[in-house]
Amino acid sequence: MAGWLIFLGLALIVAAALWRFGRLPKGGAELLGAALFLGVAGYAWQGSPGLPGKPTPPPEDSKVPDSNFALEREKLLGKFGNDADVLATADAFHRQGLNLYAIGVIRGALEKRPQSAALWVGLGNAMVIHGGGLMSPAAQLAFQRAETIDPTHPGPPFFMGLAYAQAGQLDRAEATWRGLLDRSPANASWRPELEQRLIELERMKGQIVR
Repeated sequence: MAGWLIFLGLALIVAAALWRFGRLPKGGAELLGAALFLGVAGYAWQGSPGLPGKPTPPPEDSKVPDSNFALEREKLLGKFGNDADVLATADAFHRQGLNLYAIGVIRGALEKRPQSAALWVGLGNAMVIHGGGLMSPAAQLAFQRAETIDPTHPGPPFFMGLAYAQAGQLDRAEATWRGLLDRSPANASWRPELEQRLIELERMKGQIVR
């Protein structure tokens, strides 16, 4: 009985809120009544109002650790601006395991700013994450599109190399990173990070040979 009372109380609260703030059109009251009636009927059919209440156990933590892209993104692609906000939102979706939402957010932004190299890099990374760490042709195309838009930007080759490394394609990662290193100015802020990545890559390749 208590379940019915709670359900009916919530239905009345919803109806009152929609009537007060919903700006219902002419004839809307009848539609509202019909919708609530269907809700009550569905609850009576599939619900279990007679069962005693039982607290729902808290859901397990489904958060995913930050990707390497999320950890390094601000250093190479910037911390502020519209593109940075979009990529931060995509990172938040990735942490919840909602990879398709992350891809959708970036694609929506690309419709407005199709010449954003940062967004194309973000799309490539999102596709890699969604593919379980594999560099798909679509992800590779996104990275290459970013590099075409801004050939002098270090972000596209750096993160493309990172994606190759995560996918286990170490030779491609090394070639991509060494190409970036060769054309980077001696005082570039990203050189130390890039050099360290190449050292780690050589160590990984050495372990595989052994």
